[in-house]
Amino acid sequence: MTLPGPEAMRETGRRTFAAFALPNYRRYFFGQATSLIGTWMQTAAQAWLVLSMTGSATMLGLIVALQALPVLLLAPYGGVIADRVDKRRMMIGLQSAMGLQALALGLLVVTGSAHLWEIAALAVALGVNNAFENPARQAFVLEMVGPDVVRNAVSLNSVQVNAARAVGPAVAGVMIATVGVGVCFLVNAASFVAVVASLVTMDRSALLPTPPAKRGAGQLRQGLRYAAAVPEIAVPLAMMALVGAIAYEFQVSLPAMARDALHSGAEGFGFMTAAMGVGAIAGGLVVAARGRTGLRPMTIAAAAFAATIALASIAPDMPIELLALCLVGAASVSFMSTGNSTLQLAADPAMRGRVMALWFVALQGSTPIGGPAVGAIIELAGPRAGLVAGSLACVGAAVLGLVAWRRQGAGAPDAAPALARRRPAPCLDPPAARARPGAPRGAAIRASAQRHGAGGRARATRLVGAVLRGSRSG
Repeated sequence: MTLPGPEAMRETGRRTFAAFALPNYRRYFFGQATSLIGTWMQTAAQAWLVLSMTGSATMLGLIVALQALPVLLLAPYGGVIADRVDKRRMMIGLQSAMGLQALALGLLVVTGSAHLWEIAALAVALGVNNAFENPARQAFVLEMVGPDVVRNAVSLNSVQVNAARAVGPAVAGVMIATVGVGVCFLVNAASFVAVVASLVTMDRSALLPTPPAKRGAGQLRQGLRYAAAVPEIAVPLAMMALVGAIAYEFQVSLPAMARDALHSGAEGFGFMTAAMGVGAIAGGLVVAARGRTGLRPMTIAAAAFAATIALASIAPDMPIELLALCLVGAASVSFMSTGNSTLQLAADPAMRGRVMALWFVALQGSTPIGGPAVGAIIELAGPRAGLVAGSLACVGAAVLGLVAWRRQGAGAPDAAPALARRRPAPCLDPPAARARPGAPRGAAIRASAQRHGAGGRARATRLVGAVLRGSRSG
């Protein structure tokens, strides 16, 4: 076997870390990485705290659902706001507020005065913040790096998130066992200083900001109609909604799996979450170097995600569980990064905030349904059944993607080059816009929807509904 030469290895490194050539991205990456370690510490600590206080997986699922409910209700409007304002300034304010929430929760816990209702209220407050911050953060990536390296930046961001997932919960598990759960929240509060500083000190002249959308009536409806009219957006959103509702409820299923199936404590739960992060780092680097976008790779990733979660559900002991969770992490980041990049490249710049808000709703906004559902499944059938349910959800997403891809033409080349080269899918009909140059932007969009939006919506609806019709007939 011939080993790659030094020049080939350097080229692979440049391709894998292409976004690091941009100083603003480097600054943001390392600031966000520090903050995310604290965030994952808080995620693990909050799950363990609630489970310790109540002993109920259903109650844990309810707290998770309360944190995600504002995402379901408010994130689409958060995308509208993100399209209207300076995204960097919006992120500075909201990241600062998230640090204050973590500080309040930490002080309540370390002073021994925390009650379940207070944890629930602060979880809701964090969810409201996430509903507005996440769409701005997702859309800001392209403004920071440009379209040529956005797929690489998205993949590196996934590596960053999952590296933090590997470190944060493991550190949290040790801290819970030594200095107490409350310190995890205080460390998270301090970690927000790094990401806020990175945003404040950015070179604004190197950014590529999208012109803010003017305020107007019906902008949320315009975003929904636009997403439904573009199959490259509608189908990935539907796939993520299936997976996000059940499969990504690991904050409910893994604590119960650690405690009740594998008979491990907080340290075991931390290492299980960390194992997913280690696998996701490896998977994310592969996607960053060689990843593609489009329905075909997203469908393959969904199928791999289903298989690896199924393996984790039947693992007889902790070593095999950790190995399985490494594979789960790799498949998870491949699915998430592929879908995210597909939407970033397909969306019109004026609609990107709203499109990414819908992606966030599909990923986390479905938790108010999925969190309690997975908790109830665990209560009735045990922790392994919760993972099996997630695997089945991924199977459904893979079938949906396969049907949609084959209807588009299974023999066609992968969509990644086309999405990267073409202009974003239009939200305006140029002839309609030129016909009435004085017409407001919202009116032009509505005119475009009337001219050709119905056909696009019909195509997207047929693609998304094919599997549902097939399942009813079967």
